[in-house]
Formats: sequence, structure tokens, C-alpha cells
Amino acid sequence: MTKPMRILSLFFLLASVCFASTQPNIIIILTDDQGWGDLSLHGNQTVETPNLDKFAEEGIQFDRFYVQPVCSPTRAEILTGRYSARGGVYSTSAGGERLDLDETTIAEVFRSAGYRTGVFGKWHNGSQYPYHPLGRGFDEFYGFTSGHWGLYFDPMIEHNGTYTRANGFIIDDLTDKAMSFAAENAKNEQPFFLFLTYNTPHSPMMVADPLWEKYGNRELKQKGTNAKNEDPVHTLAALALCENIDWNVGRLVDKLKSLKIDEDTIVLYMTDNGPNGDRWNEGMKGRKGSTDEGGVRSPMFMRWPGTFESGKMVMEPGAAIDLLPTLADLADIQINTDKPLDGISLKPLLTGNPGKWQDRFIFNAWRGNISVRTKRYRLDTKGNLYHMLEDPGQLKDVSKDKPKIARQLREARDKFKTEVVDGAYDENRPFLVGHADFNITHLPARDATVTGAIERSARPPNDSFFRNWISSKDTINWDVDVLESGTYSAEILYTCPEDSVGAVVELEFQGATTTATVKEPHDPPFLGRDKIRSIKSESPVKIFRKMGIGSIELEAGTGTMKLKAIDIPGSQAIDFRLLTLTRVR
Repeated sequence: MTKPMRILSLFFLLASVCFASTQPNIIIILTDDQGWGDLSLHGNQTVETPNLDKFAEEGIQFDRFYVQPVCSPTRAEILTGRYSARGGVYSTSAGGERLDLDETTIAEVFRSAGYRTGVFGKWHNGSQYPYHPLGRGFDEFYGFTSGHWGLYFDPMIEHNGTYTRANGFIIDDLTDKAMSFAAENAKNEQPFFLFLTYNTPHSPMMVADPLWEKYGNRELKQKGTNAKNEDPVHTLAALALCENIDWNVGRLVDKLKSLKIDEDTIVLYMTDNGPNGDRWNEGMKGRKGSTDEGGVRSPMFMRWPGTFESGKMVMEPGAAIDLLPTLADLADIQINTDKPLDGISLKPLLTGNPGKWQDRFIFNAWRGNISVRTKRYRLDTKGNLYHMLEDPGQLKDVSKDKPKIARQLREARDKFKTEVVDGAYDENRPFLVGHADFNITHLPARDATVTGAIERSARPPNDSFFRNWISSKDTINWDVDVLESGTYSAEILYTCPEDSVGAVVELEFQGATTTATVKEPHDPPFLGRDKIRSIKSESPVKIFRKMGIGSIELEAGTGTMKLKAIDIPGSQAIDFRLLTLTRVR
């Protein structure tokens, strides 16, 4: 090799090393309804989470990190770096969880920088494309778009628009798929952004027998803040599910090491809100759904071996809105959006060069309740002020002792309510059908309304189905916006007993119809109920059968799509779970 060629080769080698150093892989692990206190690292004496404890000790921990009180708003803030109200997220089901389409997502930011992007698990920010993950910057989706899933063993699951069956316990399966995604990209020397969104310890509290044998009869060594409201069985089930999470996080970290990309990968671990029960949470006030400290304080660990200082504790508050600017900053990626971010980059806190860090307001909001957090204080939704470093349980209102601070935080809260929360929610957004870039549209029972005697299988719409369809006058309805005219193949998921065979179902939209007769009985048992350790309100789950109901010509435009049972020969028509429309022309 000539000297000029050696110099050129050295240049490209140095350039590639420099580029690689600014292109770390990113993994965000987000759990569902796990509280700050659900880790042995944080003092819980009943649960065992050795892998997460080690993860935290090898990386950087945040003493105070804040999310929103419930699932979908926190996810929206991770995705956008902006408060969820700005993105139109006002509910956790029936369309209110959808993130506005003019918001730029973290996946779009990283994909535009050359990353391959994937989300595995619970999405919860929209189902119909382009609200779907594949319309928000992700190249790969394996999971479910609903707010929760009712079966954790071999459940129905979506892979890039098509439903299939998961393999084994859902968290184990999600981890397997995430590790395969990491391995594939490592093999191709492709930087990747991986969003691993576990759906436990959210109810139903479905725990495998070996773990329940270990936890079911344990003595709870610590009680919840509202001990009289605690359900010990629910608590033990939640902690058992947390141990399963711990095992899977350990597997993932070991996989990164075996792939030799451990030092090239930033892994972040957090939860989406406070605990889903009145269990021990280090004495904090509030749980899931509350804007008090216990409802919004999340564990937050960041691990980047060889770059981040092991064992470091960050005392300055951080929040979900900070993840997009922080991770983009760490990867040296430009964020191209015309919408100002609410979050800030925490990189100076992580790399040890914070300078003089400015205090700020962090807002928590849900269902009209708003609280404000600074480094030292929280103003609750009633206007009471608490010194959180001295009074983490929010027991003593100090607003009279600190009138200037109380007034300052109340003014900030009122401004946030007026400028961000009020008028931010549009409940009149139809469900989109037939986007030009995606030919499959799923319309689940969750997103429908009904007339007559038809009833939902559970009060929470997520993962529910419709039953008691006893009259031909009753209908299942979706307010839709058909984006592309064309021929659509229609398919439903149904169950029915023998005496319901012969029922005739009809799909109708703007005068166009397609009709089919139920020819096969399908009356399966409910699944997983023997693994539910604490019964709550989620729908029971069974395996539904696919049935094509023909093709229908849909004209572009808005209107009500209706599913009818025009003939019911037995005691009822069908139980209904899902309508899928596939554009074929």
C-alpha cells in the first residue's frame, strides 16, 4: 500500500471511529404500573430485583425523575419531548390516547439520522395508521396498540399490521424479539433505537405458577401509605411480575455483552406512572392516576459502560419530556421540528459538566388535576405547598410559611392550564381507514360504540369484546374517515355457540354493504383465568376465529361504519372482537 493510500485508510478508520462514538445504540425499557418502591434497590424487602439493582449501580441513577399519572400521556412525552396535552392525548382508550399526527417522534428523529427503529410491547398512542407505530417512525412493531392486554400466556399479538400468536409469557417473548432485533442490527453494524415497552405489572395480575409458588404466601414486610386500602394478594402478584421483569432485563444486558455492543449501547430503564395499588412506595403520597409524588415519581437508570460514571446519583429532577433532547444530544443528532420542546437535555448532568443548573417547573396533569414540581417543592392540585426534601409524604402544607413560592407556583400552574391544558383535546377525531401508505386498518371493539342491548365484556374498553347481541336492530358503530376510495376486504374475529350458526352479519358504510353468514361454531373457553391471582375489572380473554365477510366498496369521506346482525336464528348473534379492513384495489 502506498503512503497516500495508508494515510487515506487511516483517515477513514479514524472517521469511522469518530462516527461510531456519536452513534450509540439506544434502548428505552419502559414498564407499566411499576412504582418507585417496587425494587429492592429502593428498599422493598419483599421483592427480589438483583439484575435491576446491578443495572442501576453500574450506571447513573436519578433521585427524582417524573412521568405522568397514567400510561398514554407518559408515552406521548417520551415520544415527543413535549407535554402530552400539546399532542392531543386526553384519555387512555377509545381514541383519546392518539398522539396528534403533526407531532415529531423520537423514532422519526433517530431514523432520519440513520438508525433502524423498533418498538416491542405496549404502544398506547394510536392504532389505525398513521397513528400506528409504523406511521410514527418505527421500522418494526411487535406488540399491541391497546392500553392493556388481557392474556399474558401465548396471547394474540400484532406484528407489523398482522395478528399472530406470541410464544409463551408475553414479557419473555417481547424480550426475545427485542434481543433478536438487537442481534440483527449488531450483525449488520447498524445503529438502532429500540423501545421495549413491557405491559406488566399492569393488571390482570397473571403470574406463572413457579413465581406464584415463590410469592403467593410471602409476608409483606412493609405496608402501603394507605394500608387499609392495600390488597395483599394484588401486591404480591405485582411484585412477582416485577421479579419476572428483573429476570428479562438481566437477559437483555447479557445479550448486549455477548453481542459485544454493551459499550456501544445506552440502556435506559423507567416506568410509566406510579404503582397500580396501595402498596409500599417509600411513604410517598399518591399512586397511579394521582398527580402527587407517588403517582408520578419513576425509577430512572441510565447505563452506558465506559462512558457514564458507575454509581453516580443525579439529584437534579428530570422528566419524561427530557428523553428526546437528552438522547439526541448524547448521539449528536439534530432534532428537526417546528414545535418547541418542553424538555431539556440532561447530558450535562450525565457527563459531569452541569455548571450552574437552573431550577425549573415540571408539570403533572390528569383529568383536570395539575401539580407543579421544582427541585424542593411541590404544589398539589388543591394549591397546597410541600417541601418535598423535608416532607416526601406531603403531610404539612407550608404555603403560609412560603407565600412567595406558593404564589409563584400557583401562577405557573394557572399559566400551564390556560396555555397547554385548556382546549388541547379534540374528542371529535374519527378513526382513520385506508391510508395510502398502509393497506390494513384494524377497528377493534375497544374503539366502537353500540346501540341496543349489546354490552362490553368489561368496563375498561381496552382488550374487550362485545356480547349479548340479541336483536337485529342493535349495531356496532365506528365514526370513521375513509382516506382512500377503493375495494376493501372485510374480516371479523368472532365466537359463537352451535345455536348461533346461521347468523347473518352485514357491514355498512354510506350505503355500501357486504354480508356473510356464520357457518362454523366457535365457542372456546376463557384463557388464563387460573393464572390471575387478584381479580380486577379487565375483560376475560378467549381465542377468536377469523371470518371473511366479503368485499365492500368504500368511498372516501367521513361517516358511521356499522356492523349489523340482520338475522339471528339462535339466542344471540356472535361475540365480536375485531374488524379488519384490507384495501385490495
